[in-house]
Amino acid sequence: MIVTVTLNPALDLTYRVDALVPHGTHRVAAVAERPGGKGINVAAALRTLGEPVLATGLLGGATGGRVTDLLAGEGLPAAFVPIAGETRRTVVVADHDDATGFWEPGPQVTAGEWAAFVAHFRDLLGGAAGGRELADAGAALALGARAVVVSRGPRGVVALTTAGAWRGVPPERIAGNPTGAGDACVAALARGLRDQTPWPDLVADAVALSAAAVAAPSAGAVDRDTYRRLLPAVRVSAA
Repeated sequence: MIVTVTLNPALDLTYRVDALVPHGTHRVAAVAERPGGKGINVAAALRTLGEPVLATGLLGGATGGRVTDLLAGEGLPAAFVPIAGETRRTVVVADHDDATGFWEPGPQVTAGEWAAFVAHFRDLLGGAAGGRELADAGAALALGARAVVVSRGPRGVVALTTAGAWRGVPPERIAGNPTGAGDACVAALARGLRDQTPWPDLVADAVALSAAAVAAPSAGAVDRDTYRRLLPAVRVSAA
């Protein structure tokens, strides 16, 4: 089982519009509401692929309660620790070509709440050893990492590993909502590292799944048809 940790989850709201016009008034064609945050998006993508997952982290307030209800409604296994602060919301306004995001600040977490989460997380792991850890660290790279995978957006990814370096490029540009594409990349990496997939194949999978997330209507979702179509066409070469 893959366990994902989301310390700053969110209630994701996606507004669909014909075209985003700065300072203009928009009629929203559709609204999507779902549980969000990087770890939750990773767990959702993995579950779409049929992988056993468990999402954990911190949730609080009425918004946190709504996220809990949505997780249960989606059938996504979860074990979050409650906190007093209000879970944030994120709003994405997506048109036919791209998306614009608005991220609320997250809640304050007390020392006691953090200690409760650490104890909870240790219980979830059950004292297991020898597992692999994967961190979506942005610019703050973790010390001692055995591999670093850098997203290049629509240009694919570059993987720098102890076994070599590879560049993966999608066969075409996919229009849509890029929110959550990086999380889909992490999902592919988590599955591949667990299965000890060779890095060239793992890079191709990460590129295809990321692009399939762009084609999906909201963050955390993956368009399976796009994924299956792109996977054999991803170009992987030595970097």
